[in-house]
Amino acid sequence: MSEEYQSPVTLAELARMLMKLDDLLITCMRCGFCQSVCPVYGETFREADVTRGKIALLEDLAHELTLDADNVNDRLNRCLLCGSCESNCPSGVKIMDIFIRARAIVAGYRGLGAIKKLIFRTVLPRPRLFNFMIGVSSAFQWPFLRRASEKIGTSRAPILNPVLGHRHIPSLPSKTFSAAHGQIAEPGTNGQVALFPGCVPDKIFTQMSEASLKILKHHKVGVFMPDNLVCCGIPSLASGDIKSFIKLTSQNLAALAAKPFDYLVTPCATCGSNIKENWYRFIDRFSPAERTLIEQLHTKTLDITAYLVRVLKVDFKPVTNGTLAVTYHDPCHLKKGLGISAEPRAILKSLPGYKFVEMPEADRCCGNGGSFNLFHYDLSKSIGQVKRDNIVSVKPKIVATTCPACTLQLMDLLSQNKDEIEVKHVAELYAETL
Repeated sequence: MSEEYQSPVTLAELARMLMKLDDLLITCMRCGFCQSVCPVYGETFREADVTRGKIALLEDLAHELTLDADNVNDRLNRCLLCGSCESNCPSGVKIMDIFIRARAIVAGYRGLGAIKKLIFRTVLPRPRLFNFMIGVSSAFQWPFLRRASEKIGTSRAPILNPVLGHRHIPSLPSKTFSAAHGQIAEPGTNGQVALFPGCVPDKIFTQMSEASLKILKHHKVGVFMPDNLVCCGIPSLASGDIKSFIKLTSQNLAALAAKPFDYLVTPCATCGSNIKENWYRFIDRFSPAERTLIEQLHTKTLDITAYLVRVLKVDFKPVTNGTLAVTYHDPCHLKKGLGISAEPRAILKSLPGYKFVEMPEADRCCGNGGSFNLFHYDLSKSIGQVKRDNIVSVKPKIVATTCPACTLQLMDLLSQNKDEIEVKHVAELYAETL
């Protein structure tokens, strides 16, 4: 192998990972149900882009890696990790488990690029450095930005098109949520939660975190947020960097172990899914003490909308005289991953002054997929255009969701199409009524 492809893990570990993958692959019956629900296949109609095609590739992964590791990596990364295939699989194949472990094998064989290493291993584990970088970027962003939509809150950055493409993006806040608040230890009489804002609600959409804090305080819930929380690890995991994922998870576990809490609550659907499912998926990589906390978090991690409905049992009575139309987009990680869809709708239907309208295919993937949007923007945008058309068809003033990544995608799509439709988190809309 060339120096570029020297394996960062031992051959013995790669062999163990391949054996585990083989055990998972045998459950796939090649029925093809995944074709009808895969957003990527729906655009390209390439068998290599659908789950069945990727599983065929993985059946002889070791051989394929030695032939062309870059091609294997590219084919595996043409996936949103949206979970549509797994949630509709009649055989119950653990497809997300398969793809995540396969990416780890590929990354373990070929290594990571320098930029990913810098982000995953230097920036994400250091919250103060991350906050400093956001603060500096915020201070110097304005000469580069050109307002695209005042209502949606997006801008263009023509000078950065070689990096950002032609995306319409939100501006950065002057201070992150965590930098503004530091450690939070708010007392309460109605239970105790650990608030996990997640990177995007902390660094970009701080209003989502502020709304969550306001809601919890309004309902007299005690709130604990350590000042040393880091990324939940999903970007590292999606790139196959298990080492960074384990490190970030361990840092968060140490921070969360500082105080007892009843539930971990987050406004980020992706963070909630990752903490609940992926931390648990790799539980054997952690110490006994960490495993105990991971097992607890597997059962007591909740999206804030589910926490309000299921735990606090807030009485969200539907209103019938609202006039401001609001619709809802189901994030894949929330509905397909965690089975949460009725709770955000119950909140939206109760908001005074609003009229809830259901869009067609509300749970259709918006096409963001985190890093998928960065490396396959044209395909991501093409998938998202269908979502945009479905939103516009019901003529809302606001489209609500519960995922910051989806919010970025919807803002970009609606702004580029000159649709003056605001995008807001369900928690923001509820907090405005308190």
